[in-house]
Amino acid sequence: MFQSLAFGTFSVLEEKKMSELMNVEELFGRNVFDLAKMRSRLPKNVYKEVKHVMDKGGELSMTAANVVAKEMKDWAVEHGATHYSHWFQPLTGITAEKHDAFVSHPDEDGKMITEFSGKELIKGEPDASSFPSGGLRATFEARGYTAWDITSPAFLKESACGTILCIPTAFCSYTGDALDKKTPLLRSMEALSNQALRIVKLFGDTAATKVTACVGPEQEYFLVDKDLYLRREDLMFAGRTLFGAPAPKGQEMEDHYFGVIKERVGAYMKDLNEELWKLGVTAKTQHNEAAPAQHELAPVYATANIAVDHNQLVMETMKRIAYHHDLRCLLHEKPYAGVNGSGKHNNWSITTDNGVNLLDPGDTPNKNIRFLLVLACIMKAVDKHADLLRQSASDVGNDHRLGANEAPPAIISIFLGEQLEDVVKQLIETGDAAKLKEGGKLKTGVSTLPDFEKDATDRNRTSPFAFTGNKFEFRMVGSADSIASPNTTLNAIVAEAFCEAADRLEKAEDFDLAVHDLIKEYMTEHQRIVFNGNGYAEEWVEEAEKRGLPNIRSMIEAASTLTTDKAVALFERFGIFTRVELESREEIIYETYAKTINIEALTMIDMAGKKIIPAVMRYSRNLADTVNAVKAAGADASAQTDVLRSVCEKLSAMQTALKKLEKAETEAGAIKDAKEQAFFYKDVVKKVMQELRDPADELEMIVDKEIWPLPTYGELMFEV
Repeated sequence: MFQSLAFGTFSVLEEKKMSELMNVEELFGRNVFDLAKMRSRLPKNVYKEVKHVMDKGGELSMTAANVVAKEMKDWAVEHGATHYSHWFQPLTGITAEKHDAFVSHPDEDGKMITEFSGKELIKGEPDASSFPSGGLRATFEARGYTAWDITSPAFLKESACGTILCIPTAFCSYTGDALDKKTPLLRSMEALSNQALRIVKLFGDTAATKVTACVGPEQEYFLVDKDLYLRREDLMFAGRTLFGAPAPKGQEMEDHYFGVIKERVGAYMKDLNEELWKLGVTAKTQHNEAAPAQHELAPVYATANIAVDHNQLVMETMKRIAYHHDLRCLLHEKPYAGVNGSGKHNNWSITTDNGVNLLDPGDTPNKNIRFLLVLACIMKAVDKHADLLRQSASDVGNDHRLGANEAPPAIISIFLGEQLEDVVKQLIETGDAAKLKEGGKLKTGVSTLPDFEKDATDRNRTSPFAFTGNKFEFRMVGSADSIASPNTTLNAIVAEAFCEAADRLEKAEDFDLAVHDLIKEYMTEHQRIVFNGNGYAEEWVEEAEKRGLPNIRSMIEAASTLTTDKAVALFERFGIFTRVELESREEIIYETYAKTINIEALTMIDMAGKKIIPAVMRYSRNLADTVNAVKAAGADASAQTDVLRSVCEKLSAMQTALKKLEKAETEAGAIKDAKEQAFFYKDVVKKVMQELRDPADELEMIVDKEIWPLPTYGELMFEV
């Protein structure tokens, strides 16, 4: 038994919990065919070849691929797997998989044989015509290919389907065009590595052979009771509430953020952690977020493509585990109006393969020339391509957050903190940063608490792109969105800035003078992108306009930034996207936006016509009966009459808006051009949707709760 110094023997329950904690190391990666398992199962020469391809690139020989496939299959079967799947990330923003069994023709004795070849491991052929392609594929052109991403380990998914071996892959068309999120990401990672290495070598580091983008995405989400969820068509079809009046209590007391986790939610989080650990996802932090029923999970950093894979697994697993707890997980950026929405803070850093973080300023950042050059390049990249970075965080749900009434604003800016901002200011003004602001001592005034050194700068939670010590936190990404696009864009724009800096510095006769001049030049030209103030303030919107910073308020307004000459030149220069691939993605954005708002509008029409209006009619009839009864009794019925009049007025407004929305939907459906249709949904249909919602939400505050047909915000957010 475990002993406690203070309280003696632990209880059986405490001992069980301690045992579980001790077994986390055994649990972690149990369902992953990782390097350790390959090292133990593969012949040395095959393992060496696999590791070389992972680190240096190239193709795996078919001989080695056959060996890897057999061992991977045997390992999977030992763990109960019956099928395998090429697991990929099409332009839907979620994952796709097709399951094939490990079975071949029975032998002459009728015994079933399980097989899995190197060819099946390396290449798959899913239908490419039924996924979004933006015109890259026609319906009759169905062939597509999935290609094994050897750098992201295969894993086992355990679900009602059984145990499935999932092989992370890229997805492209027969013509070689990228039809997924991963292929451009991998291309951007190579571009960033190649250009960053040029910078690293200029500073004398010849040991580094690779620079890796590392990412740690924080995932916010809401939980809702299953039975309440199933009574809300809007949550089921749209992922957010399309009707709903505020609850008497929201987040104004600030008591939910980091508050005690409820037992039911805690049980969910425990199971979620265990499932993620088995999949090799380093789930580390869990807590309550700002809004009621809102929570967050954050992992440890991983290589960008693995972080993208893991985040998809996090979202899938969150939804799956919720089912087992009679809950539903809401990943929409704004499931409830009037309370905090959900984002996905994308923490991004760049590290050499010999362990150097290029975003680590060290103790004296004012003298760390390599760091200052990297910082200057990032300032240039973000300023030059602020529109692209804004676009990379665009999705339909995120329009409710970005540029709306909560963080972060739709305007891209960089937060550096007081210390680095002062260093930049000195370099711009004099070309030399002789002084460095220090954090000083934090004194608590309590004798039993330690005094300690403060950080040199505070944090800014309103900044969309904030430097946070040794990384940048891109806070605009939506909670339901894939992090592949933001990281592809980040990698690409920084690779370009590194490339242009290296082109000049490699030719310089006096490197020290040239690098100092370049740092000053970049920081001077792009200082407008630095803003340390309150990003929520209206004054910042005005100031940003004076600075010439773009303020792109919606997803579809951002779409065209993908196909500007500037964007095409950037992406084609490094082989990340072709013009055709960029045009296809712009088209998909318009299509996705129109389809999403169409579903929301149709859902509102259905809910209003079949549930809310009939319920209000019943209530108004009851009121009318009450008015007549009170009058017949000879009493004053003015109060009842006032309520009845108000209900009827709002009911009439709902009916008018409903007809208007039905008409707008018909008009939208007749528009054939995808861009024109998307803007019609934004400028016309969404406004009419709000006209329908407003009187409905007002009626919710009046109508008898026993008659109102939908679970309220109070129930949805507090009955978890």
